[in-house]
Amino acid sequence: MMATQQRDYYEVLGVDRAASPQDLKKAYRRLAMEYHPDRNPSPDAAERFKEINRAYEVLSDPEKRPIYDRFGHAGVEGAGAGPQGFEGFSNFEGFGDIFDAFFGGNGRRGGRRRGPARGADLRYNLHLTFEEAVFGVEKEIEFNRPERCDRCDGRGTEPGTDLATCPDCNGAGEIRRAQQSIFGQFVNVATCPRCQGNGRVVQDPCTQCRGIGLQKKTRRISVKVPAGVEDGAQIRLSGEGEAGAHGGDYGNLSVVLSVAPSPIFERVEDHILYDLPVNIAQAALGARVSIPSLEGEMEFEIPAGTQSGEDFVLRSKGIPHLRGSGRGDMVVRVHAVVPEELSDEQRDLLEQLARTMDTPVLPKKGRGFFERLRDAVAG
Repeated sequence: MMATQQRDYYEVLGVDRAASPQDLKKAYRRLAMEYHPDRNPSPDAAERFKEINRAYEVLSDPEKRPIYDRFGHAGVEGAGAGPQGFEGFSNFEGFGDIFDAFFGGNGRRGGRRRGPARGADLRYNLHLTFEEAVFGVEKEIEFNRPERCDRCDGRGTEPGTDLATCPDCNGAGEIRRAQQSIFGQFVNVATCPRCQGNGRVVQDPCTQCRGIGLQKKTRRISVKVPAGVEDGAQIRLSGEGEAGAHGGDYGNLSVVLSVAPSPIFERVEDHILYDLPVNIAQAALGARVSIPSLEGEMEFEIPAGTQSGEDFVLRSKGIPHLRGSGRGDMVVRVHAVVPEELSDEQRDLLEQLARTMDTPVLPKKGRGFFERLRDAVAG
């Protein structure tokens, strides 16, 4: 791909090469106001604004301009602030203050005063057994959190008194300081450090919470865990976090679920796998055996000629779907176990059987249910 050719900086600012510093500044201020992204909705305004900044940064510098005049863009590549210009203004933040100086107004369309901040969110780790996660459960949990002061209801002031106007910002919630820049006057706006942007401060502190508006308490609540949750799932409880200072709203509580693995089943999504060991006679002749399920013991029929590693899918015997109705499946994987030790009678019987049988041929084995499922999940 060919690189985009840079335009001549004099052409960018619309001035001739003999332009005076005053002419450059005048052209720059006009173009900066015209293409500032906050004022110009066109898609290419941001790029034009960066280009204008870079052109003025080079041509207004008494050392860079002669180098540019002689060597062009190659002579000033990498010098200075780079294409974006005006380092420190991330994503053009702060240019609303510049427009205060240009247009005599507030580029932010209103002050920063805000109400009491919401409290912090909390996290609680809840441990569940495999069965509790499968079928759902209601658990009572206990935790400590800052709550609103009983005496002042979280306001931080003595009952019967009110918050006072912040003397540092006069209730505006922000401090404005004027500085000089290439544009003229530059207005810097910052949140008032004394009132944290609220515009009001505690003048007569509550004797119980000492003006904070909070006191630590033990909170007990019941958490309903739905059927089918997985390890690492979260339940969000609105308003169960910390109280905000000076009457601010409560934050939220995230209950993070830690599910213990089952000693019997392996879980993949909403399906479960049970490994069923059988002897070679049961696999060859077939048998009816008792196996565990999520609801308890159940009868299972092993077909004659079952191969070791063969899967049998029991529909809707798995884990309830967390969203929607129905359940996953239960997969019974049969494993024919060869005995390591034999009695004399067993050895004689097997030797008789061996004399009547040819060398077997391995059956063609496709991928089992869980292999296909894992591939689908991984893909």
